[in-house]
Parts: sequence; C-alpha cells; structure tokens
Amino acid sequence: MSFKFIDLFAGIGGIRLPFDEIGGKCVFSSEIDQFARQTYQANFGEQPHGDITAIHPSEIPNFDLLLAGFPCQPFSQAGLQKGFEDTRGTLFFYIAKIIEYHQPNIVLLENVKRLKTHDKGRTYQVMQQTLESLGYHVASKVLAAKDFGVPQNRERIYILALKGQQEFIFPDPIRKKTQVGDILEKSVDAKYTLSDRLWQGHQRRKLAHQNKGNGFGYGLFTAESPYTNTISARYYKDGSEILIDQGHNKNPRKITPREAARLQGFPENFKIVVSDVQAYKQFGNSVCVPVIRALAKQLKPYLLHLQT
Repeated sequence: MSFKFIDLFAGIGGIRLPFDEIGGKCVFSSEIDQFARQTYQANFGEQPHGDITAIHPSEIPNFDLLLAGFPCQPFSQAGLQKGFEDTRGTLFFYIAKIIEYHQPNIVLLENVKRLKTHDKGRTYQVMQQTLESLGYHVASKVLAAKDFGVPQNRERIYILALKGQQEFIFPDPIRKKTQVGDILEKSVDAKYTLSDRLWQGHQRRKLAHQNKGNGFGYGLFTAESPYTNTISARYYKDGSEILIDQGHNKNPRKITPREAARLQGFPENFKIVVSDVQAYKQFGNSVCVPVIRALAKQLKPYLLHLQT
C-alpha cells in the first residue's frame, strides 16, 4: 500500500508518524519553527519547508491526503480567543487554497476542542462551509488521549473532510486502563526537582485561587494517578500543570522531556535533539500519537480504495 500525503504545520511530525506506519509516502512538509525543523530532520531525515504562506500551492507535489495540525492559539482557552481576527487564525485559508488547487481525496485537521464553540460556533461553521464548498463531506469529533491508552487528559478536535459524500466513522475509545507510572523514568536528574522558592510560589498561588473559589493552580500527580492534566507549550516556564510527587521529604519535580514524549505517545526511539525548553514546547504543541494512529487505522480502507 502506498499513498501520498503532505504534512502542514508539521511541528515535530506527530501526525505524520502513524501514516508512515501504514505505508504512506510524505511528499511535502512545512514547519516555520527552526527548532521543530531540527527535531523533524533528526527523526525523518528531511528538512521541512518554512513559512507555508510563502509557498504557492503549485509548488507542492500532487498528493492524496492532507494532514495539518494548524495553529490553535487563536481558538484556545489559554489564548485571547481572537479567532480569524488573529493572523494565525487565517492560516486555515492557506490550507483551503492548497485543497482547492490539489483536490486531495482526504483532509485531516487537528485543533483545540474550543475551536468548535469559538465565536458561538461561527468559526467552525466558516471552516465547514469552506470545505463543503470545495466538494467535501465534513465530520468532526473531540477525542481524548486518555481514551486511547495514554495517561493524559488531553481533548482535541479532529476534522475529517472526505471527497464526495463518503461517511466516516470515528474510532471508538479503547478504554485501556492508564496510570502515570507508565510514562515515568526510573532515574531522574535532580535538576527536574522544583526549588524551594518555586514550589512555595506554586503553593501560594494555588491557595490564592482556592480562596477566590476557582480551581487554578498546579497539578500534582503520583505514579498511581490515572492520568495527568494536558501538557502545554508553556510547560517549560514552571511545570505547574504536571508535577510529580516525590514523597514527603522532597519537593515535586517536573516531568522530563522523555516523559513528555511518552505522555504524547511518541515511540522510545524518537530522537530529542534540542534543549529541554524547546523539547517541552515541541511536545506541548504536538499531538497524541496513539489518537492519530487510531484515526489512521480507520482511514486505511479509504486510502486503500485510492490504490484500486
């Protein structure tokens, strides 16, 4: 089986991995961040093209499947939620131009859960109508990492556009029991343990939030916890969303970059070739690979059909 695909806003290749596994051939990739391109190069042996807005659709080779985890900041709860008013929000329309020019059979997009309800649903509606006007049947579903064997409470929306009126059935959760201990390293450098000052600051902020009646603050987990909070690109700043309890006599610690990779379901042989700061950003911005793998498996019959 061989089908051609392109990997836009590729990051470190998390969406690509499962489609490589089922026999796909990546004919074009694009990623603007120089450090993410380094990691991509180390793992896939190719340097992604840079800014997609500087590339005309005619410069991209023909392909069957378009993959894009396009920037989510314009729609995320953590951002300002400006949507299409934010320049990054309009990047969807560059994807649409590529789709219009090449007319691929399948389009798979990934974004934050909040995209569906942003601007009272109008943002998603514009995207759906744009894809439908180009001749696609559009379906979407929010899938959670913890339902696909990964100990992380990460929900993302997956948008599937199929040429014509084909229906797509999203994968069912595998309901495998998870625990944080599955991703923890046996021996961890002391540099990942929080300083007294940082740990006290976390505790102060959490108490202040509790007094205001909200749940903001750090997230503390043990090896027995079923899953962690969502890892974000800002994890490098203070690690507050995911801290690992080290017992009464030690301050909690941040997860390591390798643990962050595992939390996103990346294989053990995935190379981490950048600083800790960049690695945290990259895994925080990436996708949960086992969720994509489940989607790739569901898409396999459609992709096989292209070869007949």
